[in-house]
Amino acid sequence: MNTDEKTTLKINDLIPFRDNPFILKKDMELQLLIDSIKENGVIEPILVTPDENGKYEIISGHRRVEACIRLGIEEIPAVIKPMSRDEAIITLVNCNIQRETLLPSEKAYAYKMKLDAMKHQGRKTQDTSLQTCGQVGHKSRDGISEEDSGRMVQRYIRLTNLTEGLLKLVDEKRIALSNAVELSYLDEDEQLDLLETIESEDCTPSYAQAIRLRKLSEIGACNMDAIFDILTEEKANQREYVRIPMERISRHFKPGASPAAIAETMIKALEHYVKELSETRENKDKRRNTRDER
Repeated sequence: MNTDEKTTLKINDLIPFRDNPFILKKDMELQLLIDSIKENGVIEPILVTPDENGKYEIISGHRRVEACIRLGIEEIPAVIKPMSRDEAIITLVNCNIQRETLLPSEKAYAYKMKLDAMKHQGRKTQDTSLQTCGQVGHKSRDGISEEDSGRMVQRYIRLTNLTEGLLKLVDEKRIALSNAVELSYLDEDEQLDLLETIESEDCTPSYAQAIRLRKLSEIGACNMDAIFDILTEEKANQREYVRIPMERISRHFKPGASPAAIAETMIKALEHYVKELSETRENKDKRRNTRDER
């Protein structure tokens, strides 16, 4: 049998890609794929590479294989392509990286795997494996990604320095990517202390706080107390404000009065109003009690 030609393989002869950075999600997209295959069969063959044990490692098509397993289908169309480990990694990433629902952690480890493989091969920007997946397009300046710039690729790769707990918070969108990049420079113990504080205080660091934590880490001063003090500070975006149009109150103040002076006067006026209101209520209660006594 010639390689790179369409054939049919038994599902039992297939194995998942080792250290696959892409998560097989049991979501609605998978269910839609199952419904499509049930009605139309597998239209696009999967891509595999033979391994040393007579099996075939899946490069592209993990979801199609999962759908077939759930439907009880025993064979699947496939293209067999012998590859080195580095070639297989690069092709795997190229075939999956453009999916719209990728988590930051998936991109992080996928980009790192591809970069390491390219370095191992001695490759810089030459990359023809995109054509294997039917993808052709402009590549970023470092040849790692079509979608993300070289700088963004490096930012994603920094996420691989996060502990599992913090990286999960990034995937859950509780920590922004830019904040996570700064936190990735903390050592493991500092990150564990940070995660403990996040969980106990139910808060996450802002970008400015993440930068401060990184700077403290650089001088060896990022301990639990420092982390707690920073995270429990009130953030500007957590403060509540009452906004009143200036035209509604300007007639009560001298022209050119500063916002601070206006705010102070309004607070004093409100305190006086509340005091007068309280005294009025007390007087009414006294008169009512007097009538009742009569």
